[in-house]
Amino acid sequence: EVIAASTDSHFSHLAWINTPRKQGGLGSMNIPLVADLTQSISRDYGVLKEEEGIAYRGLFVIDDKGILRQITINDLPVGRSVDETLRLVQAFQHTDKYGEVCPAGWKPGSDTIVPDVQKSKEFFSKQ
Repeated sequence: EVIAASTDSHFSHLAWINTPRKQGGLGSMNIPLVADLTQSISRDYGVLKEEEGIAYRGLFVIDDKGILRQITINDLPVGRSVDETLRLVQAFQHTDKYGEVCPAGWKPGSDTIVPDVQKSKEFFSKQ
């Protein structure tokens, strides 16, 4: 499940959703967009820039067991990559299912590392 939150009001969110991406908006979205007006969510996740009352660009991947698997917090002028986020989620799912290690840049269908000294050497010898 994906949830988005910002310290802006639901009125701002509506304006973003009603503005096409080609015009700087979000366009149609199929995920909930939470208005964190009290800033409690942003504060709890450590992304609130208190003096300005705005939140840094935070991304948190939490698995189905409630375990935090990935944190990315960017300064305001730097965006995030949806493709990289999807790759990370797929890598976590793969490692959970198969017990293998996904190297940096791994994509579904790519080679993984078996967590064994000899077998990992085989992986690295192909690189």
